[in-house]
Amino acid sequence: MGKIAFEEHFMTPGFEAYSSSFISLIEAETARVLTRRLNDFDDERIAIMDRNGIEKVILSQTGPGVQGEPDVQTAIDRARQSNDFLAERIARHGDRLAGFAILPMQAPETAAEELERCVRDLGFKGAMVHGHTDGVYYDARQFDVVWDKVQSLDVPFYLHPTNAKQDPFCFADHPELLGATWGWGVETGSHALRLLFGGVFDRFPDVKLVLGHMGEGLPFLRWRFDSRFEAYPCGVTLKRKPSEYFGSNILITTSGVCSHHALIGAIGEMGAENVLFSVDYPYESTELAAEFLDTAPLDDATRQMIGRDNAVRLFKL
Repeated sequence: MGKIAFEEHFMTPGFEAYSSSFISLIEAETARVLTRRLNDFDDERIAIMDRNGIEKVILSQTGPGVQGEPDVQTAIDRARQSNDFLAERIARHGDRLAGFAILPMQAPETAAEELERCVRDLGFKGAMVHGHTDGVYYDARQFDVVWDKVQSLDVPFYLHPTNAKQDPFCFADHPELLGATWGWGVETGSHALRLLFGGVFDRFPDVKLVLGHMGEGLPFLRWRFDSRFEAYPCGVTLKRKPSEYFGSNILITTSGVCSHHALIGAIGEMGAENVLFSVDYPYESTELAAEFLDTAPLDDATRQMIGRDNAVRLFKL
């Protein structure tokens, strides 16, 4: 069975310092393997895809990328450099590889222009942005120019985890809660809820936001979002119930959560047409993710929908 995956990462030369704090927490041999795989486009990556029935991947610069760059002009220049670098690598395997743009959200007008360049000129399939930019979240009105461009180009915006600007007090003395174990999901899920309750999807009703890691847990709280928002709206008004933006505006991937129980629950909350397969390569095992989907208690039509057909529709492949 063919599969399409799109939380699959690479490293742009010169971007290593942005990820150094994350990589430094990983055991040395594991970090060495990750670095090799992030820098590979032609050999091991394609071989692993072949072994596990993955027909195409959409590649994205690993986090935090230019979202970790404090200088605005440098972020603009490096975003363009990374996108051009990726386009060159994709050209060598155009039938197997595609790309997500990274965007210099420090300059929203420029970010919108760069997204359009990447989609129209480079053939990219959307954007992956690694969370907030220096503590600024994208429900702020200055980012409407980006959301307008996302909507007009009809491409998805993948909101990927990053570290919080300031760690919550409840994480004090528990570094194991930070990062991918828990903190990233809290940060990214909260950012997505800011977009929802901040009215982004009301202002731009055709925007498609993608969340990885089984939706950072949000699909399983849809009922409660409706219940408690009705009780405590705090002056916020929305055109629909919070739960109704899931599926219409928020889509999720299975990346990094290889649990059949979670998958069945996500399908129940989101509908199978809004749940999409991904791996999170090279940070997660492609073999494990492929086996997870292949052995999931699904009928063949639903398995194919999640594995590839939803992605074909979303990315117009």
